[in-house]
Amino acid sequence: MEIVSVKPFLAVLISLLGSVVIIVFQKSPNLREACTFLIASLKVAVIISMVPTILAGRKIFWSLVEVLPGVSIAFKVDAFGLLFALVASSLWIVTTVYSIGYMRPLKEHSQTRYFAFFALALSSAVGVAFAANLATLYLFYEMLSLSTYPLVTHHQDAEARYAGRKYLTYLMGTSIAFFLPAMILTYTLTGTLNFADHGILAGSASDGMLTVVFVLFIAGVGKAAIMPLHSWLPSAMVAPTPVSALLHAVAVVKVGVFSVLRICFHVFGIDLMQQLSLDVFLIYFVSITILVGSLFALRQDDLKARLAYSTVSQLSYVVIGGGLASMLGMAGGMIHIVMHAFGKITLFFCAGAILVNTGVKKISQMKGIGKKMPYTMGAFFLGSLSVIGLPPFGGFWSKWCLALGCIQTHHLPLLAVLLTSSLLNAAYFLPIAYNAFFAHGENFDETTTVGEAPLCAVGPPVFTAFISFLLFIYPSFVLDLAKMAADAMLGG
Repeated sequence: MEIVSVKPFLAVLISLLGSVVIIVFQKSPNLREACTFLIASLKVAVIISMVPTILAGRKIFWSLVEVLPGVSIAFKVDAFGLLFALVASSLWIVTTVYSIGYMRPLKEHSQTRYFAFFALALSSAVGVAFAANLATLYLFYEMLSLSTYPLVTHHQDAEARYAGRKYLTYLMGTSIAFFLPAMILTYTLTGTLNFADHGILAGSASDGMLTVVFVLFIAGVGKAAIMPLHSWLPSAMVAPTPVSALLHAVAVVKVGVFSVLRICFHVFGIDLMQQLSLDVFLIYFVSITILVGSLFALRQDDLKARLAYSTVSQLSYVVIGGGLASMLGMAGGMIHIVMHAFGKITLFFCAGAILVNTGVKKISQMKGIGKKMPYTMGAFFLGSLSVIGLPPFGGFWSKWCLALGCIQTHHLPLLAVLLTSSLLNAAYFLPIAYNAFFAHGENFDETTTVGEAPLCAVGPPVFTAFISFLLFIYPSFVLDLAKMAADAMLGG
């Protein structure tokens, strides 16, 4: 059952208009950032107000304008979209606190532009979450690429400009070359672009044509960072750490895998995926990214680069949910968006706090830093445990569900991939924490006077690490939304 409400459009519009308000107060940093908090809080409040309706088994719909017959800019809130929107919008508030503790001590330039484009990016991410059809999703997907480009190139040096060109080439190049033709073919075959719980393409064309459309869609979602279309993500780490934290651990990359799951579940549908064996192709294809991304992460000495390649690997855990046609497997893919977001944003926050306080970027130079920055490195250790998938942190539940999904669907080689990847996660994260607390280094010996970063820089990672712990103890809300979404797609 659907109810008509303007709330999803308001959730998008608040931060869209809010970016203008932020620019108006550019000469008053305190007022500018107070407005950012207000806008972010209003956005979260509107999204939270939709939770009771979705938990009651209903969906919320709002149509803005019809462009062509069967093609409109429209919004629909379901359990899956609500889950993603809640994560992205709530972490924007935490990242705003962190941005103050990061940008001000470093005396970063163009801070008003930074906060304004952050607001635009969050509008885009929520627009994707609440998109009712492919046309709306594509509109906000491209808007996200354009609004995050100034954030990636914030430092405006040669390295940032190169990274920005690569960023747009990969993200907009793939979407225009592959996603747009796939969307046109879908409209030609079906006469609609609207999402449906059981897909819209079944019986619309030959198996060969539908397979081509699927490959075009997957290739067109560059934000999912599936190899070989992944190298934009490590390059984008030249951005300020808060950008890397929210946009490249939560909003941008999660929009990519969210879009892949929308295509699998709501354009093709589980039955058609199985009929064409696209589920098997997808899960084993992305398993290469899971393993190779982890191996690349092992080789990185730059902390943000290691986190970036870890993200490349972890994103494909979500994509696997698109190919596991079981309740637990699909739910595991969806909740990994949440669990990985809190764990990985913790790690990025810690990397930024270290940079703000010490200027150190290399892992090899961090021996002994835990004795000088115990809260920061303690949060890093806890965030690492969540990303690895160890209890008592939320990342355990998503990997647990994915593992059970592999067993239920008899994909035991894929289970071996997931377990191997988790061991590799431990191999590239745990030595960092061990060396931080138990090794001796020249940079952080008894004579070093450095302490913790400013409260606004160290508080957010401690908070998000604590939330990862709470997500292990109280996972029911996230699991219920994911299972509700999976049940609708499986015909429950």
